[in-house]
Amino acid sequence: MRPPRRGSAFDQAEAAFKAVTSKPAEAAPKKVVPPSGKEMVTMRLDRAVLEHFQEDGPGWQERINAALRQAVGLPEE
Repeated sequence: MRPPRRGSAFDQAEAAFKAVTSKPAEAAPKKVVPPSGKEMVTMRLDRAVLEHFQEDGPGWQERINAALRQAVGLPEE
């Protein structure tokens, strides 16, 4: 008497193929942490507030960050 089959011939062939051709699992990539611990966020600002900080040209995001740090009582970086 033959031993009972486990799955169809197709399933067996597919399992054998996967066992031979599968790549070993790679370690998950490390999360990239920006230097100085800053994080990219999306936020909505009043148009007037945005225009105020953009008036002086490039660096407006840093100026907003400095104003927020001052508002919450954190030291300047």
